[in-house]
Amino acid sequence: MSKRINPLVLIAGAVVGAAAVLLTALGNPANMGFCIACFVRDIAGATKLHTAAPVQYFRPEIVGLVLGSTVMALVSKEFKARAGSSPATRFVIGAFVMIGALVFLGCPLRMVIRMGGGDLNAFVGLAGFFLGILIGVFFLKKGFTLKRTYEVTKTEGFALPAVLALLFVIFLAAPSFFAFSESGPGSKYAPAALSLLVAMVVGALAQKSRLCMVGGMRDAVMFRDFNLLSGFGAIFAVVLLGNVVLSKFTGFSTLSQPISHSSELWNLLGMTLVGWGSVLLGGCPLRQLILAGEGNGDSAVTVLGMLVGAAFAHNFKLAGSADSVADGVYKVGGVAASGKIAVFIGFAVLLAISLLNSALLKKEAK
Repeated sequence: MSKRINPLVLIAGAVVGAAAVLLTALGNPANMGFCIACFVRDIAGATKLHTAAPVQYFRPEIVGLVLGSTVMALVSKEFKARAGSSPATRFVIGAFVMIGALVFLGCPLRMVIRMGGGDLNAFVGLAGFFLGILIGVFFLKKGFTLKRTYEVTKTEGFALPAVLALLFVIFLAAPSFFAFSESGPGSKYAPAALSLLVAMVVGALAQKSRLCMVGGMRDAVMFRDFNLLSGFGAIFAVVLLGNVVLSKFTGFSTLSQPISHSSELWNLLGMTLVGWGSVLLGGCPLRQLILAGEGNGDSAVTVLGMLVGAAFAHNFKLAGSADSVADGVYKVGGVAASGKIAVFIGFAVLLAISLLNSALLKKEAK
């Protein structure tokens, strides 16, 4: 594998960082210009899969990422309808990756965006994310696999992009079918058409560059290849610069960070779950959306698992709660007992999946 940095990866990372800064400036929540976990959660709320009032909005960015990937894959003749690589297992992993992300309050992409905003809690999450990747890499080296994919009909490959496109049209034409937050993160959003367009550009670039933070860290650990990881360095640099230019950067701190909690242990463990599960899936939540846009039915099933995981996280109070200030008193947020239990159940489930799909148990049996 080449260890040279591909300029396209740097460009894609820079564009993602700029898009996050732009969408935040135009209305998206602070330090959340792009967050796959948060936006899938908001869509789950908008479609009434959960009833948490502050996080309900049909996010065009998710639609744009998938459609941008689809268009680029078609233009470059890389669209391939394929499926059959343990879809049910991927659904379950996707759900637990989402639960881990919502315990932390962000996906790997938002983690980097939060870092660029000065949120030291995100650096703790990064440590947990790296730990999870190390665990996943250990099982990869022991032969972990979810088996190969197979060529399927094009209708399978177009299923998720078509459904998302249809939902977006309904969202524009008949918004009353969807739930809308009146306060909280779901009530803050950039103009829908611009969000869709910006996300399509990001999706196209992510498809062409193969941008993936999990893949970047995995390659760095296994092959000393920092190509994909360089893209996330570019995201961090551009977001940090953008926040400074727009006077949004107030220094590095764990406290008073937008939609963030300073319960460090659960920041770390939530992202450990995300890192481990994403290695088993072969890509982070962003990468799963991009692969689904390319026609990968297994990634589409993973995205559906993420959607269900987001609904579970809020219906069963598993998600983290942000730090807040009430009557001049700073209140530390964190994770309820149900969320902590869910993280440990997630670890147990991933351990079982990792063992049952690697060579470790077979060797012990001999």
